[in-house]
Amino acid sequence: MNPGTWRSMTNDPSVLRQRVAPGTTRRILQYARPYRAQITAFLVLVVLTAGLTVATPLLFKSIIDDGVVPGDTSVVVILSSIVALLAFIEAGLALAQRYFSARLGEGLIYDLRSEVFDHVQRMPLSFFTRSQTGALVSRLNNDVIGAQRAFTSTLSGVVSNVISLALVVGTMLILSWQITLVAFLLVPIFLFPAKWAGKRLSGLTREQMEVNADLGGTMTERFQVGGAMTVKLFGRPDEERDGFDGQAARVRDLGVRIAMTSRIFFSAMTLVAALATALVYGIGGVMGINGVLTVGTLLALAALMGRLYGPLTSLTNVHVDIMTALVSFERVFEVLDLPQTIRDADNAVDLPDDAPASVELDQVHFGYDDAEASLASLEGVARSGQSPSGEVLHDISFAIEPGEMVALVGHSGAGKTTVSALLARLYDVDSGAVLVGGRDVRQLRQDSLRDTIGYVAQDPFMFHDTIRANLLYASPDATDDQMRAALSDAQILDLVDALPDGLDTVVGDRGHRLSGGERQRLAIARLMLKGPRVVVLDEATAHLDSESERAVQAALDRALAGRTSLVIAHRLSTVRNADSIVVLDAGRVVEQGTHTELLAREGTYAELYRTQFATETIGAAG
Repeated sequence: MNPGTWRSMTNDPSVLRQRVAPGTTRRILQYARPYRAQITAFLVLVVLTAGLTVATPLLFKSIIDDGVVPGDTSVVVILSSIVALLAFIEAGLALAQRYFSARLGEGLIYDLRSEVFDHVQRMPLSFFTRSQTGALVSRLNNDVIGAQRAFTSTLSGVVSNVISLALVVGTMLILSWQITLVAFLLVPIFLFPAKWAGKRLSGLTREQMEVNADLGGTMTERFQVGGAMTVKLFGRPDEERDGFDGQAARVRDLGVRIAMTSRIFFSAMTLVAALATALVYGIGGVMGINGVLTVGTLLALAALMGRLYGPLTSLTNVHVDIMTALVSFERVFEVLDLPQTIRDADNAVDLPDDAPASVELDQVHFGYDDAEASLASLEGVARSGQSPSGEVLHDISFAIEPGEMVALVGHSGAGKTTVSALLARLYDVDSGAVLVGGRDVRQLRQDSLRDTIGYVAQDPFMFHDTIRANLLYASPDATDDQMRAALSDAQILDLVDALPDGLDTVVGDRGHRLSGGERQRLAIARLMLKGPRVVVLDEATAHLDSESERAVQAALDRALAGRTSLVIAHRLSTVRNADSIVVLDAGRVVEQGTHTELLAREGTYAELYRTQFATETIGAAG
């Protein structure tokens, strides 16, 4: 039994119920085009290796009939030497075949992973808000590897098994059609345990994968900083342990069932093979005594019998192998075919260096309609044909002159963060225009736009890497002196210098080794290192204590000096310093003016001030 046979039996036959999109095969062949020479060499090696399947048994026949029986020593020595030489050739062919298989497989994995990663990186933000990260990573791992098998194990298995089976059956028929007929009478007995074990193993393997996924999900949630903190604050260690033990026990029990099913299968195969060998020697022995067969022919038939059932069993499952590869390719293509709705226009240009650092929203209307950028199979709860969520911004118009700071305020859900996302072109407007430097952002190259605009979020993300690496993400060519200057301006240099490894300190998953205020100041340092002309602050001090707020606000004062800024305001101190305040309510601009002017109007802003900002002032005074 060769490994390819066993692997094919563990594939899930449920793939046969899936319908592959038209043109999938033709599209797959396009990926094979760069590897035509390697595929040709690989198939030649497979054919040669399959040819050796019958060569050795025939040589053994000649050694017995032409050497041992007549007593010709020279024939025995020569043919035995050829058998030894063929062994070296077969080993060399196996190495060469493995080399080309690895080059093909790993090359294809590289091509697909690189293409999928690049495509996903360019998807709109709405794609990531709807997709499960684990399902997306699975496309880059499991499905890509499944697709790769089409060019390695499936391709080589089909070619090798077809040629081996044809050669073995043809050779056996030439040697003895009677024994060949007996061998085929045993095929159903051989295939029955294979089919039973294959069906049972596919179900058990699928269940094991699901249970392992649940177990992995539990560990991922509990081992993340946020999950571990939640467990410590609300969880019960004994119940957590019991729940995990239950999941682990299911994995254990499934592992035992899979092992026993495998052993039953191999025992059955051994039994059938022994029965086949007994029949060959029994019937062939009688034929040999009667002078119908030679001793060498009998031994050759026995050897060929052992090479008959493996390819035959593998070919009975080849349709499952092929469909598994096709489905894996199609799942990868599903991701690659998702439209990149936010992309550079054909005539997009860079924003000139001398363009004014102005910002303007001109009669902007926008609604979240991200169904076209989603994939149901990547969502936690698959939903297709979801209707648009409706317009969330209605006729928004305001302008920020170069060097000005405009604050954006309003109740939760008023559309403040949506406005900032449109400015950075994380989404495109439905109508109207967002202009930076007097240019519609849709006519600017995205790289140029993002070099111009810097963004500090309410909960800034830090990669699980060093402080240095997180800073260099904004400016890869920055020197240590430039990083230290940015850290100093952000009021965090003393903290970094006090750390044991300084700039090389690892900040931990999502930066959780730092406090909220420290992460904010590090994010501001990263922003200043980038040096954008326009800055967007999304409630950067919303959830900080008073001391952290003062430190962050001091850093922000330096970061905003001389820059055009849009500040989604929550804290009173930020709002009071703004050149102008835009008040949003239910996606509409309802007021605009300075802090003093808006208070005097006794409108929405005054109400916000009394209910939210005044409360903070009282709290600070207390």
